Amino acid sequence: MPQQSRYSDTEFEALMNKVIFTLEENNANRDLQLMVLGNVVTHILNTQVDANNRKAIAEQFASVLVKSING
Repeated sequence: MPQQSRYSDTEFEALMNKVIFTLEENNANRDLQLMVLGNVVTHILNTQVDANNRKAIAEQFASVLVKSING
């Protein structure tokens, strides 16, 4: 999901690689990986975003996700 970020490429890549490694290390298939990642996003929204803003942020996240797979 390309975007301007306050995080360095190195920091972002390191964390992303850890997540991917964990999923692969556990032999999680595609469906399980997507379920886990979806639940992680839901957890972040529910615990770190004000209830009044959750829907808008979820919709923005979904929009960026769709754009990232369409090129």
